[in-house]
Amino acid sequence: MSVVVVVGAQWGDEGKGKVVDLMTERADTVVRYGGGANAGHTLVIDGKKLVTHLVPSGVCHPGKACVLGDGMVIDPHTLLEELGECQARGLLQRNELLIGLGAHIILPYHKLIDGLREDRGAKTGRAIGTTRRGIGPAYEAKAARKGVRMRDLAKPERVRQLVAANLDELVPLILHLGGQAPGQVEVTKWIDDALAAGDKLRPYTGDAGRHVDAAITAGKHVLFEGAQGCLLDLDHGTYPYVTSSSTIAAGACQSAGIGPTKIDAVVGITKAYATRVGEGPFPTEIPGEMGERLRQAGGEFGATTGRPRRCGWLDLPALRMGVRLSGMTSLALTKLDVLGGLGEVCVCVAYQLDGKELDEPPTDPEDIARATPVYAKFPGWDRLPADARDVSDLPASARAYVETIERMAGVPFCLVSVGPDRAETIRLSDPFA
Repeated sequence: MSVVVVVGAQWGDEGKGKVVDLMTERADTVVRYGGGANAGHTLVIDGKKLVTHLVPSGVCHPGKACVLGDGMVIDPHTLLEELGECQARGLLQRNELLIGLGAHIILPYHKLIDGLREDRGAKTGRAIGTTRRGIGPAYEAKAARKGVRMRDLAKPERVRQLVAANLDELVPLILHLGGQAPGQVEVTKWIDDALAAGDKLRPYTGDAGRHVDAAITAGKHVLFEGAQGCLLDLDHGTYPYVTSSSTIAAGACQSAGIGPTKIDAVVGITKAYATRVGEGPFPTEIPGEMGERLRQAGGEFGATTGRPRRCGWLDLPALRMGVRLSGMTSLALTKLDVLGGLGEVCVCVAYQLDGKELDEPPTDPEDIARATPVYAKFPGWDRLPADARDVSDLPASARAYVETIERMAGVPFCLVSVGPDRAETIRLSDPFA
């Protein structure tokens, strides 16, 4: 039995979908434990693409149990759409999906407030850059103990009371942000639609935490899949430009309902370069033509929003911070192939701030903006061989780049991805072993 947590080591979009898909070959149960439809995981298998937002990336392996943990915030309509697409492909039969009854649901007024805040922030220069999917407002309702949970959708009168209580407080906020108060007909439709979605999803709901604990106790391999990345963690990320939940490995325990002593290994996912969506400090961002070249070569457009991602050189101080925050025992390197064809590849190895050299980023956003990255430079390499299955198959300069990252991050690589397809992977160790 082994329990492995997979987390993003950067600002999200690291390629967790492919890595989780690969690791699901060895897993019996895959658990998505946090976030909501603000995540987007792109899976490419035999040239066919599937994008998931809520369903775990292990969905492409028939017979594996997929669990949505209580720590998630779920848009029931988005989940139904994903479920329908997966089942149309012969995936995710009824006994293969379990939705935690404690997971909170996203309602239209959460999305409305999210969008109004972003619009207002764009005018004042204080936008966070959210996905407008209602994630933050749903987590706010949860923290205020006024949220609607999956279990509530079986009790129509409870949902009506909860929505009425929420709107009593939220309508003044909606008006303050420049929106229009929803009418009773609109609110009634919101509730009816949520209850109808709940009826369809009810056969898939249950006690997720107990189910996962039972799988671990039974000696099964369990894989936990996070959303976003460590540097977007609500407590430890580049606040306030963060998400609304815990994105580090510890969040798996709290959100899924298991104890920390159950975890055997933590795999961090890092790209061979760095990207960030939305606002927030990004010291190694590459402006102009080179940044656009990386964006196009890597397909760096949000799977959830379609927004272009900001691209930059790999930030090793930030990676070291992610390793520390999640106690990573190994790393998976993705998109090494995207750097092929560049004349020179840079990597940030430290920061300079007020005459001092830092091996991790400063913790204050203003200090991050003032810090100067210290770069090491590597000669570029040509296109990577798609059939590379060992590090020795890589060009010498690419191999030196990989070895430098591994040495300076302080943990070994368990795999290196040399292309988007499942097969285009160098496997170095088995985290379940």
